[in-house]
Amino acid sequence: MKTGGLLEHKVAIVTGAAMGIGRSVAIKLAEAGAQVALVDIDSEALLKTESEISLRGGSVLPIQANLSNTEDITQTVDRTVQEFGKLDILVNVAAVMKSIPFLDISLEEWNKVINVNLRGTFFFMQAAAAQMISQIPPNVKGCDRSEYSYGKIVNFSSISGRRGRAVQAHYAATKAGIISLTQSAALAFSQYNINVNAIAPSVVMTPMWDKNNQDKSKIFGVAADKASQEFIERIPLKRPGTGLDMAEAVLFFCSPHADYITGQTLNVDGGFEMN
Repeated sequence: MKTGGLLEHKVAIVTGAAMGIGRSVAIKLAEAGAQVALVDIDSEALLKTESEISLRGGSVLPIQANLSNTEDITQTVDRTVQEFGKLDILVNVAAVMKSIPFLDISLEEWNKVINVNLRGTFFFMQAAAAQMISQIPPNVKGCDRSEYSYGKIVNFSSISGRRGRAVQAHYAATKAGIISLTQSAALAFSQYNINVNAIAPSVVMTPMWDKNNQDKSKIFGVAADKASQEFIERIPLKRPGTGLDMAEAVLFFCSPHADYITGQTLNVDGGFEMN
C-alpha cells in the first residue's frame, strides 16, 4: 500500500475518518507509511474504512468517539499511544454543518456545531500536542529551538471561514475560529517545532456536501443540483474538489517538505478564494 514512505514510522490520528475527506486523508497517510488511528462517531462506516485500508496492507486502529466529549478525545489519544507507542500527526477533519437562516439558528443547533467543530478541534490539539511534547528528549526541551519537527497538526477550516455566510453563521464562525486557533497553536508549540497548519476547502463532493445542498434547496426553493452547479461555475478551475485533492495537501503538511511552514491556512479551493 505504501507509495514512497514519506511517513514511514509515523503515527497519525485522523478524525472524521469514516467517510468523505477524512476517509481520503486516512487512506493517503496509510499509503505514505503511517500507522493511523481512525476516529469517527459512525462506527459502522468506520469499520468499512478500516477494512479497506487493512486489506491494502495498512496498519490502522478504529476508534469510535464523539468530539463534543472531551473525555472521548483524551481516551482516543491514550488508546493510540497504547496501540502504536507514540503520536506524531493529528489531522482534525471531523465537522458538522447545517444550513439554517441566521434568525432561525437555535441554541441547540449553535451548541452542536460549536462543540464539534471548534471545541473538538481545540481539545484534540491540546491533548495531541501534550503527548507530542512528552515524547521530546529532555535535552531538546531545554533548548530555544529543536533541529527538526516533533509533530504535525493539520486542521480543516473552510472557505466559509474566510467570509461570513448568511445561512451558515454558526458553521462559518467555527471555521474562522479554526484559522485563529491554528495560528495560536503554531505560536504556542513553535519552541518544540510542532508545525500547526490548516486547509480551507471549497466544494468537495462528500455526504456532508450533499446534505448541505438539500438544506439550501429547501431554504431557497431551487433544485439542489442546480444550486451546486451554480457554485461550481464560480470556481476558476470549474470543478469541485475531491477527497484526494485534500489528502494530497494534508500529506504535504505532514511531511518533512513542510518543516518550515507553520501557522498557515492553505486554500485548496480551485481558486475560489485568493487570500
